[in-house]
Order: sequence, then structure tokens, then C-alpha cells
Amino acid sequence: MMQRVLMRLFVAIAATVSAGGIAYVYVMPPESMRVTRNGVPHQAPPVAHPLTGEALSLEELVRHFKGERR
Repeated sequence: MMQRVLMRLFVAIAATVSAGGIAYVYVMPPESMRVTRNGVPHQAPPVAHPLTGEALSLEELVRHFKGERR
């Protein structure tokens, strides 16, 4: 009898902690999950230019292909 009560208590605590963690990440997302208005993550690494091989920011590359000006 006691094992069943303890197991239900354990399951309830685990479900509460899991739901609380998901709600916390939804309300206050970590910095790495935030993106710019073009959908580019702020923490994205630079990418290589296909012709010259120089490093470009991913945001600059997205703006170029979308046809936007600075």
C-alpha cells in the first residue's frame, strides 16, 4: 500500500517539475533560443562566402538573399 502512494507521489512531483520547466522555458526562453526578425539565431556562427571564403555573418547572408538593404 505504501509503495503505491509513494510511486504516485513521485509521478506527481516528476510531472509537476516537467510541466514547470517547460512553462519556464516558454515564458523566459534562454538567449540561445532567441532569433532576429529574419529568423536567424543571435548565437549563429559565421558562414563562409562561397567564392572568396571569407567569413560572413549569417544575418548578412539572409539579408542578401532576401534583397533587403541595410
